[in-house]
This record gives sequence, structure tokens and C-alpha cells, in this order.
Amino acid sequence: MIKKLNHNAQKVDKFLKKYLKSQKKTNLIIPMSYGTLSGGKKIRSSIIFDTGKIFKLKEEKILYVCAAVELIHSYSLIHDDLPCMDDDEIRRGKPSTHIKFGESTAVLAGNSLLTLAFEIITEKKFNINEKLKLDLMKNLAICSGHSGIAGGQELDLRYEKQKKNLNQILEMHRKKTGKLFSFCCYAMGAIANKTKNEKKQLSKIGEDIGLLFQLADDFLDVKGSIKKIGKPIKQDVKKGKSTLISILGFKNSYDFATKLQSKILRNLKKYGKKADNLSETVKFILERKY
Repeated sequence: MIKKLNHNAQKVDKFLKKYLKSQKKTNLIIPMSYGTLSGGKKIRSSIIFDTGKIFKLKEEKILYVCAAVELIHSYSLIHDDLPCMDDDEIRRGKPSTHIKFGESTAVLAGNSLLTLAFEIITEKKFNINEKLKLDLMKNLAICSGHSGIAGGQELDLRYEKQKKNLNQILEMHRKKTGKLFSFCCYAMGAIANKTKNEKKQLSKIGEDIGLLFQLADDFLDVKGSIKKIGKPIKQDVKKGKSTLISILGFKNSYDFATKLQSKILRNLKKYGKKADNLSETVKFILERKY
């Protein structure tokens, strides 16, 4: 599994390096590259590759979606680490972008990665029809903005040191993490020209995978290794974050995650052996140590 993740990450990194190198040289290119190419599992890209295999999609099309998603994810991490947000100085075992380059540069680099994601979708070499490109851009925007990542981060900050109920916490996680995973699966269904109903089902599977990923992140914050995950642990309690663990406890939260994982795997059974790779990745998400 690790070998597969690394292989997928290398392919996406190679694509992103080439794309960033082709950009007009500005003072922001180096911090943009630093925030995007400084390691990471690129698990979202593996979800895209795995979903693409279900529909036998060509890798050349998949890579454009992977690149756009990873740029959105990287922008969100750069901004999340800022002192006005989560105030984290370490990311992936290295100084956060704002520590390395300064806060204003980090904000602008994050903004530039966000817009570059949409530029990639519009590329002529991304050989899909224009109507589909518009659909992908609209859905990526929805998953990235106030109803997705940005909205989830706002809730995450607002909920600090407050007692929230289960549904409120799940809504926050689904926005902050689930929505981008949702797009990963949706995009493959859209490129494969699947029906509206099937794309909706894929979106839901992706959102559940994202929620599972966030829960696994919360577990690692409690029992993970600083060396393996590349950032300080036990930060959620320190900052008063509202998490599933904070209201249900570790064991009940893990049971919830296990049931969620089982639900995802059941929903993937309809695709038969074609979904084996995606099922393996879903199993890895909850078992991972980093």
C-alpha cells in the first residue's frame, strides 16, 4: 500500500514540478513549490487514481484532476498553519510556509495555488470537452469555498473551546475535509460520463472517505508519533478543538469510524473487483500511522 501511495505521489509531483516550472517566474513560485512539493501522502490523488481505475480512465486525464486537487489542498494547509488560524509552525516535518517565507508571502502563495488549480483545469492539453471543464471547475469551487474547505475551517476555528454536538462536528469535518474528497470521486464519474445519480453516489462515497480520513487524523493526534506524522501531536486538546473524540471519547469515536469504513466498503461492492484498489486505500486510511 505504501509503495502504491509513493508511486502515485511521485507521478503527481512530477506533473506539478513540470507545470510550476512552465509558469512565468515570480517571487511566489518558490514558496508555492515549497508548500506543494514538500512531501505528503497525496492520498487524495490516490483516491482519484483508484476511482479512475473503476471506469478505466486514461492516466493523462486523471493527472490534471490530481494536480488541481493537490494545489487546492496545499493552499488550504498553508493558510491553516497561519498564526491567525491554527498557528502551526511545523508541516510534514519541515517549517510551515509562513515560518520559512513570512506570513504575507504565505498568504499570497496560498492564494496563487488556489487560482492555479483552476488554471490547470482549463488547460488545452486537458483533453475533455468544454462543458465538462466548466462542470469540474464549478464543483471544485463549491468544494473549496464557503460551503467546503473554507467554511469548514471557519467552523473549526469558531468551535474552539466550545461544546458542540455530534451533528455539528460531523458537518464541520464534512466541509473541511470531506468535500474535496467528494470532488475526487465525482470528477472521475463526470469524466467517465456517468449518470447524474451515479455521480451523486460517487460524491457521497468520496465525502464519507474524507470524513474517515479526518477521523483518522484526529486519532493520530492522540496516539500518533511526531516522527511519523511530521508535526506535533495532542494539539486538538491543547487548542480546545471540537472533535468526535472530545464528545464521544477515543473508543466510541474509533467504533464510529470503523462502522463508517464498513459502510464505504459496502457501497463500493457494486463495482466489483474494479474497486479493489479503492477499497484497499479506504482500509489503509483508518489503519495508517502517518
